[in-house]
Amino acid sequence: MSKFRKLEFYEQQRPYDLLPFKFDRLNDDEYVITNMAGEYHVIPETLLEPLISKTLPLSSELFPTLRAKHFIRFTTEQAPLQLLALKVRTRLSRLAQFTNLHIFVVTLRCDHSCPYCQVSRQSENTGEFDMTPQMAEKSLDFVFRSPNPAIKIEFQGGEPLLNFEMVKYVVVEAKKRNIKEGRDLQFVIATTLSLLNDEVLAFCKEHNIVLSSSLDGPMDLHNANRPRPGRDSHQRFEEGLEKARAALGFDQVSALMTTTDKSLLRVREIIDEYLRLGFDGIFLRTLSPYGFAIKTKKFMSYDTDRWLEFYKEGLDYIIELNKSGVRFVEQYSSLVLTKMLTSSDPGFVDLMNPAGAGIAAIVFNYDGAVYASDESRMLAEMGDHTFRLGNIIEQSYEEIILSDQLLDALENSFTLSAPMCSDCAFEPYCGAEPVFHHAMHNDMVGRKPESSFCKRNMGIFKHLIGLMESDAHVKRIFMGWANRC
Repeated sequence: MSKFRKLEFYEQQRPYDLLPFKFDRLNDDEYVITNMAGEYHVIPETLLEPLISKTLPLSSELFPTLRAKHFIRFTTEQAPLQLLALKVRTRLSRLAQFTNLHIFVVTLRCDHSCPYCQVSRQSENTGEFDMTPQMAEKSLDFVFRSPNPAIKIEFQGGEPLLNFEMVKYVVVEAKKRNIKEGRDLQFVIATTLSLLNDEVLAFCKEHNIVLSSSLDGPMDLHNANRPRPGRDSHQRFEEGLEKARAALGFDQVSALMTTTDKSLLRVREIIDEYLRLGFDGIFLRTLSPYGFAIKTKKFMSYDTDRWLEFYKEGLDYIIELNKSGVRFVEQYSSLVLTKMLTSSDPGFVDLMNPAGAGIAAIVFNYDGAVYASDESRMLAEMGDHTFRLGNIIEQSYEEIILSDQLLDALENSFTLSAPMCSDCAFEPYCGAEPVFHHAMHNDMVGRKPESSFCKRNMGIFKHLIGLMESDAHVKRIFMGWANRC
């Protein structure tokens, strides 16, 4: 029988190896380190050099935490390598399922004239901008070629309710096909709710269709951002919301806001409006550089720093609400926190690696054109067809999915090899957004030091980590948000 070794044996320094990690300054005194699986830890500046030089003493309080989070391992250990690899595989497992979201642009017609709209909308009576049954059938052929066990079909426009007959046609035909396919089939209509009526609600209830709408804030702000004839956009939204909740269920209607220059000083009022109308969260969304947002110069009405002030003020208010017992979520933060605090990837297209274009979401335009993402379609409306993958009438599934337009975008959006992304400590939480960078810099990789996408996200990532490090109550709130996705 072997004897216990003397205490001095266990106290002596054992050699350790560094597992792959990156670091960035969090503030004047601390660094944040992250590994390939998205685990992070904040360490004092004075301990970074000893950690990297492998002179961190075993007696350091930091040592067991770094081992548990797979930043270091003892030289002879194999389990940390296997566990780290398992975590990375888990985070990337969604990629094997391929395309889940299929967007049908059933019309470009719209009854609103939003100055920041990302789509080249058409007047209500311009029927040549409607999807035809032939286009819908070909698009459905494509949809059910996806290997994903869950299929979501989202109807967009314009205002899709202006071509509601096509919405009905696609839903009925998709459900017929799904009798054989057996997929988890879901439907969403992206609508302003202004044209909602009993026929629409009855059909949505029968087929379990979810409604996704838009709310920019209190009545005066919403009506200014989303004008329509009669200046009653907000009134119609609120009336439609009440009808939809009564007919379909309270949680079957969601809302999305867009931040304009008029919104910047009113974030608390905007959040209060969401609370007043019974929503349990808000997505504090910035303007995108596409469509009318560019033509009307709305995209340039504020810079990234000003939007981050707006976001941080809104997040502080939401945290106050949660601390007082009101459960309310900032939804973009929730997506980021899911990647920071869990082993899951929520599959949000803008934060996917490689980009979610084509492999997470794909768009079938009213004219048969297929685009890599909703933003790609918006870019095409401006005359740039870089991300047009083909036409549903002219090309097969294989030709579209294996097109150079899609493969080039995916290759350029792989953050582990993209210049500057590969060295960034926040790479595990971010995406590359090739469509955005092409629109802004005429380069799919983009010029990262000038990228508002990078600046905005890095500001958010650092802010969220800083809040969790400084307040344990906030971290508990954020853990709840992360595990809700």
